[in-house]
Amino acid sequence: MKVLLILFCISSILLKINGEEDYELDPAGYLVYCPCMGRFGNQADHLLGSLSFAKELNRTFVIPPWVEYEKGALKSKQVPYDTYFKVESIQEYHKAITMHDFMENIAGKIWPEGQRTSFCYMERKKLKVEPGEVVVPGCNAKDGNPFGPFWDTYNIDFKKSEFYAPLHFDVHNTIIGKKWQSKYQPHEWPVLAFAGAPAHFPVQLENLELQKYVQWNDEMANKAKHYIKNVLPKGAFIGIHLRNGLDWVKACEHIKDSKQLFSSPQCLGYNNEKGLLFRELCFQTRELIIRQIKRVVKKMNSNNPRNTIKSVFVASDSNHLLPDLSQSLERMKITVHKLEENNPHLDLAILGLSNHFIGNCISSFSAFVKRERDIRGFPSSFFAYPKDTSRTKHEEL
Repeated sequence: MKVLLILFCISSILLKINGEEDYELDPAGYLVYCPCMGRFGNQADHLLGSLSFAKELNRTFVIPPWVEYEKGALKSKQVPYDTYFKVESIQEYHKAITMHDFMENIAGKIWPEGQRTSFCYMERKKLKVEPGEVVVPGCNAKDGNPFGPFWDTYNIDFKKSEFYAPLHFDVHNTIIGKKWQSKYQPHEWPVLAFAGAPAHFPVQLENLELQKYVQWNDEMANKAKHYIKNVLPKGAFIGIHLRNGLDWVKACEHIKDSKQLFSSPQCLGYNNEKGLLFRELCFQTRELIIRQIKRVVKKMNSNNPRNTIKSVFVASDSNHLLPDLSQSLERMKITVHKLEENNPHLDLAILGLSNHFIGNCISSFSAFVKRERDIRGFPSSFFAYPKDTSRTKHEEL
């Protein structure tokens, strides 16, 4: 560890001599992690929590790429954070650097190959054990997909493992941050590299406001505005997110055994103070979806008769229900649209700009849109929430 400290100090001096101020080393250290749980929505939740954790420890936050999965591909693909979002917005909240820049300009100076340690709460079992192999307990941080492909993207191998139990990540309600700083001081541990995100899922209540620092880059923002201006008819529009793929239908089966599921606290409250789970909150019928859209249209048109709803934009993981929605909304002279090609990030950006958003309470994808709109003060609601116990059989569909 003394060798690392010497290297750390020498590197800091050399950087200043060479005038490379953009990459001056942070004596408080760095925090790195693999966003290896779930797809975009889950990763976005973890991003906010990990950012908060890095700030509490006063370590530079190394912004990971997004882990994406292409159909038919055997390995995940790592997409740089700034492909979709502004790095400088994150930096408004806390010191941060992208994973690429960290590995290119800093890692070699303070985190030498052959001396890299992966952090995990407890032992992660090795996926494949060869006959006669002596298994040493460790994090096995590169076992499986996306773990292996993620670290391989940056040519990172780990020599050791560090189990950090019983420490945890709830820096808001405990003094755990000070315990982390005491146990893992930056002069001995310049880089904390976690096998998974150092954050809770779903995102903690205290971290919701950090969404304001996750801002679309100019390219994404302009694409969304261009679509709204040039594809959707002139006038107000409602954005909706439908989850109805086979994997989602199976996930909804867990409703009966759970108080919360995925991102359900966004409508039920973190302590179920706003209600309990029920199946329609997770998976809705066509009739329920159409009925709720019509209710929102009528309410919005009544409140703002000079800017009435002219269209509905649909984002979905599977069935966009375009024929059903188009037929049901035809008498109201409302058209229904979706992107011609699959582009979930553009879906998100467009939904964030809608005049009203209706999402799925359980979905972390919907949760991203809801958080963004809350920050901007835009209205949102959820399908089947609150639970409708007063509907009459004669209500027109």
